[in-house]
Amino acid sequence: MNKNDLAGVVAERAGITKSQASAAVDAVFDAITSALKSGDDVRLVGFGTFAVSHRKATKGRNPATGAEIKIPASNQAKFKPGKGLKDAIN
Repeated sequence: MNKNDLAGVVAERAGITKSQASAAVDAVFDAITSALKSGDDVRLVGFGTFAVSHRKATKGRNPATGAEIKIPASNQAKFKPGKGLKDAIN
């Protein structure tokens, strides 16, 4: 399922137009992104939690040449499914 498919399902279930549903889906994604950018977690009870995890800088190797390279520190988005989601798919 892609973003357009998701908007179509939301439109059908909510009884709104597809353009309204697309705007709503975009607004949800923007809200989650903004919260993660500011360092906040997003907890959706029964669905799961979005959080930011910090990765330290590390050293790696170029597999083609064997040369050592530096891998910079970065922030990664993480998702931990909630009990309701786990139960629904199992």
